Amino acid sequence: MSYRPLPDYLTIKESPINGLGLFATEKIKAHALIGVTHHPNEHSEDGYIRTPLGGFGNHSDDSNCFKLLMEKSGDWWIGASKDIEPGEELTWSYTLYNIE
Repeated sequence: MSYRPLPDYLTIKESPINGLGLFATEKIKAHALIGVTHHPNEHSEDGYIRTPLGGFGNHSDDSNCFKLLMEKSGDWWIGASKDIEPGEELTWSYTLYNIE
């Protein structure tokens, strides 16, 4: 098995939001798990290693992806919150919680 930094159905290119972003090359169905964005690491300053998937995702208040914490492993994943069409940028909210 070889390591693939991104799923085959994603590519990195210039983003209208900011810098570079993740874009679908194939349709991604709503509720599909896409991959790990952050993996716990006790030697890293913030306690996580960011994967390429996590490094190129841009923030949006009207995102098409959700974040999911896998409690057993501590990995952060993203999944599709709605159908994502080819050419569409994958975005998620960087906000972890709301303060009122």
